[in-house]
This record gives sequence, C-alpha cells and structure tokens, in this order.
Amino acid sequence: MNSPDDEQRINAIRMLSIDAVEKANSGHPGLPLGAAAMAYTLWSRHLRFNAADTHWANRDRFVLSAGHGSMLLYSLIYLTGMGLSLDDLKNFRQLGSKTPGHPELHVTPGVEVTTGPLGQGFANAVGLAIAEAHLGAVYNREPSIVDHHTYCIASDGDLMEGVASEAASLAGHLKLGKLIVLYDDNQVSLAASTDVTFTEDRIGRFAAYGWHTQQVDRDNGNDVAALDGALGAAKADPRPSFIAVRTTLGYGSPRANTFAAHGEPLGPDNVKKTKEFFGWPLEPDFYVPDDVLAWWRDVGRKGAALEDEWKKTYAVWKTANPPLAAQFERTQSGAPPAKPNWPSFNKDNGAVATRESAGTVMNAIAADFPELVGGSADLDPSTKTYLKGLGDFQPGQYAGRNIHFGVREHAMGGIANGLTAHGGIVPFTATFFNFLDYMKPSVRLAALNKSKVIFVFTHDSVFLGEDGPTHQPIEQLATLRATPNMTTIRPADALEALAAWKFAVAHDGPTALVLTRQKVPFLGERDVPLARGAYVLSGDGEPDMILIATGSEVSLAFDAGVILQAQGIKTRVVSMPSMELFAAQNEAYRDSILPPAVRARVSIEAGATFGWQRWVGEHGIPIGLDRYGTSAPAAAIAKAFGFTPQDVAATASRLLASV
Repeated sequence: MNSPDDEQRINAIRMLSIDAVEKANSGHPGLPLGAAAMAYTLWSRHLRFNAADTHWANRDRFVLSAGHGSMLLYSLIYLTGMGLSLDDLKNFRQLGSKTPGHPELHVTPGVEVTTGPLGQGFANAVGLAIAEAHLGAVYNREPSIVDHHTYCIASDGDLMEGVASEAASLAGHLKLGKLIVLYDDNQVSLAASTDVTFTEDRIGRFAAYGWHTQQVDRDNGNDVAALDGALGAAKADPRPSFIAVRTTLGYGSPRANTFAAHGEPLGPDNVKKTKEFFGWPLEPDFYVPDDVLAWWRDVGRKGAALEDEWKKTYAVWKTANPPLAAQFERTQSGAPPAKPNWPSFNKDNGAVATRESAGTVMNAIAADFPELVGGSADLDPSTKTYLKGLGDFQPGQYAGRNIHFGVREHAMGGIANGLTAHGGIVPFTATFFNFLDYMKPSVRLAALNKSKVIFVFTHDSVFLGEDGPTHQPIEQLATLRATPNMTTIRPADALEALAAWKFAVAHDGPTALVLTRQKVPFLGERDVPLARGAYVLSGDGEPDMILIATGSEVSLAFDAGVILQAQGIKTRVVSMPSMELFAAQNEAYRDSILPPAVRARVSIEAGATFGWQRWVGEHGIPIGLDRYGTSAPAAAIAKAFGFTPQDVAATASRLLASV
C-alpha cells in the first residue's frame, strides 16, 4: 500500500517506541505499533508546526489523548527535532527524564496538554478548539491571524470515559469544525477485547452528536493514502470530525491483536521478531537510518517557513489594528490587564451573598479583561457568573465570552484546561461546590500543571438549606486544601470576595473561589491582606481566646467574640480565607496572627474539621460538621448543629476554663 520510503519513516516511529519501552521495562508498545501510520500521515502531511518554536501562536495543536501510548508522541518529537534527544528516549519513564510515562505539559517540549487519565485529552482538545474559534472571532480582520486545527488521537478507553462523551456532545452542538479526532479503533482494551464491554456503534454515536464521521477499515488502517484522504475530507467539512481508523494493536509483533501488547513490554525475543517482521536491523537499539532521520528533520524545519509567513501576515494585521494587536500580545504573554475597573463595596451595600459580590466583581472587570472567558454547568443564574452584555459562545457567535457548558461538570473542567493551555484565554468555570466531585479529575490536572484556571464554586456549605445533604458540601473544602498547587479561597464578605478576585487574576496557577448562597453581613471598612491567607479582624492587644473562621462563619465568630468580650474574655477574631496562603507565610507573620502562647483557640467552619488541628493546636477545638447535613431552612440547621454565636461562645468558654 505504501511506498518503501513511507514504510521506513513509519517504522522508525515503531522501532523507537518499542526499544524505549523495552529498555524501561515498562510502558505500552501496542498503540505506537498500531497507530504509527496515522500519526505519520498527520504529522508529515497535515500538522502545521515549527519544531524550532513549539509556542508559535498559530500552530496546529496535537493531543495524544491515549497518553499511555506516549512513546508514539515522544518518537515524533525526537524525529522532527522538536527538543528531545535520543538519550531522552533511552530515559523513558526514568527519574527526572523529559519522557515521563504519560505526556506532561511543561516537562516535554511539544506536549500541548497533560494526558494520562483517559478522556481528559479529548476534553482538552475540545477546549483547544473552542479557544481557536473564540480568538479567531475576536481578532481576525483582513487578514486573519488565528486559523489552525486541533487534532487528537483517542483510544477505546478515552471514548468509554464519561468526560469524553460530555465533551463530544458539546463540541457537536458548537460545530467546532477545526477539531479532528482520530480514533485508534484496535478493539482491544488493557484487560480483554473490547467486545466484552464496548459494543456500541461508535460511528453512529458521534454522528448523533453532530460530528462528521468516517471509517478507515483494517485493510487501510496502515494505508497512508487512505488516511491522507480521510484527513483531507475532515478538514473540508464544517463539523467536528471523527475518523475511526481500524488498526491492529501491537501490529507486526507476536502479540498483535492481544491485550498482552497493551500495558507491558514485548520482551526481548518478541522485540527481535517484531524487527524481523518489519525488516529492521536488530542492532543497535534506537536505530534510525540517517536518510530517514534527515527526512523527518526536514519535516520539522518546514514549519519555519509557515511561521515566517504568518509573522508577515501578523505584521500587516498589526499595522491595521494597533489597539487589537496590543491586546492580543498582552493576552498571549499571560500578563494581566494594567488597570481593571475594580468595584468598591461598603456598609451601604448591606448583607450580600459572596456569590453576588463575586459576580459583581467579574462583571466590573470584564471589559478590561477580554481574556476572561468561561461559564457554568447550566447554573449561571445561581452562580452569578454570567458576563452581562458580552454574548454567548454559540455556532456563528464565537466571539461570545459566555460558554454554556450544560450539565457537564467534568467536561467543563477538562475544556477549561484546554482553553488555558491554548494561550490567550483565562478560563473560569462555575458550579455548586458539591459537584466538585464530578470534576475533580480535571481540577487535579489543573493543579498538577499549575494551570491558570479560576474555579468558582457556590452554595458552599450546609447552609444552602432545604436542598439537603445531597447538595450540601461537607468534605469538599478538605479535598481542595489537600490538592497540591491549588489555592482555595473562601471569602467572608464582599471585601474579601473582591480581594479574592484580585488574587485570582494575578495568580499564575489555579484558584478555587468558594462562595455562599446565603447573604452575609458586611464586616466593616478595612484592608484585606488576602494574599497572606489570614488576618486579625477584631480584638486588640494580647488575647485570652482566638476564634478562627472562614467564609460565612467569620460573622458568626465575630458575634461570638462580642459575647465573650462581654464576659471579660479578651477575644481575637481571625478571618482565614485561605489556609494555603497563610501556611506559605513566614513564621513571624503566622505567630503574629496566632500567638503560640495563646492555647485557647476555636475554629468555626461549616464543613469537615479535617485539617483544622494545625491551626487550633493540640489544646484547641475545631467546630465543624463531620457528618452529612439535612434538609431544613438554614436557621434551623444552624441551631441544630451548633452554629450560633451562643453555642460558639459556650464552647470557647469551656475551653478557656480547661487550658
């Protein structure tokens, strides 16, 4: 089917991959053997990239959602000269290498997103395509400067995961015509053939989503001409495209078409037999013929001319659109806007839910913060995250900045990770805090990558009331606080909500804003040093008692402090909107807020007490909720669970008497 030259170039991918897996004695050789032809066709005939500049703004994006087959991608990156050496391939899966077991953004040059948990890369690819469509609609004038495709190779496992179904459904609705997914349809999963679990009509499923679909059968799964034609047809169709390529897992090896080729090395004897099948020299390992490597390096260099052409186009566009160009360059660099229109709050605003005040902040800064793009899981009337007057992101209206994710929390998180990985966008998401559980894998990957995503969570405690324990978050704060690289902020009132947004905009990493459904009182005019994590809200001098609280419970602590002060107990009230930020302060600052000599400490938070012992100390008492809530009005819940000023003051008095 293919020319001898094509075969040699494809086989270089295969042989590098199986040699690396064998040397590491760990990895997945089956996918690179079976999918090498489709990857070769894509990278050599369609993918627009410059190996010398992996951050070129208008490059095509490639996502290997089937991240277990990472050596496929690493072989391509090495062959094209994108930044990996042969030694890097030889160090596959080793400590500190640039070739980890699954592709990781920021570790390997040329990797666009971190994939591994199946389905995540698929959702990321949808986010990358949304970013391209939005930025194109915002910036393209004559000539256009944003015009590229997103390609994804996905596996059976990707399509089985629910996150991919959510993302595919949304992509079809949005008609993301520059998104092309190549499905490695090898019909073998890690544990068995897919016919024991996965017998649905995948082509029919994606057609029902509104995708353009094609089938490349097994006879043509290694046929470059057939694959080339399918990719060309996909690019010509205005819908997102799904190309099911019938491949053979472990093609050419004695373990071909068996799950044994999926998740373990072939073994030395089988590697030898595989090389013999392809007519490849048995020695040395990691061998690539000079002419084959030279050809691949030319593929990598050809992108330099594409980028040079784009730079000329950009120069013409910039001359014609100076203000827009300044905005484009700032947002691509990741620099925040110089002077957003921050709102002000005071006592005249009265009691306001922090979801309301945070929504006010978002809308106030949106005009000066054009890269702020996102939406909610069909909840913006409740989360207050709709950007008013800035349009909806819909087919034919891609300049809109409000993305309606629908009730698809997991895809929302994965898409947000793709949006920020693209560049030029700072995404936000929004849902009820309890549904963090539905998006936790995506939130975790945002934290792993230190991705700039703003996660808005509202209805933050048992005090959302009548919806009951199915909707009342208990353990979610502890979950977020246990997540490395995540900054969790639970503001107490409008001033802290404003400070939280100021932090999130400037922070180079993920931020979770945890907000109330119910109204909370304004706690007074004051400076809010939110970046320090905690500060003294009330109580002068050396205290006898320290009350520490977050969010809506800060006003409760304040009222309890008034009762204690009336009893002659010198009480300090500390607002701690972010444990992580406070923990990052130096010891002197922490001791100034929580003097070590004061052992009588009580924390108040309407959630799990896990983690609070660090701040109340061995003698202190954390007041919280280590059980699920109940369906009742908030006032009744507060009384039943001991969240009243009188209950807190009584607990504090008993503690002081015992220490």
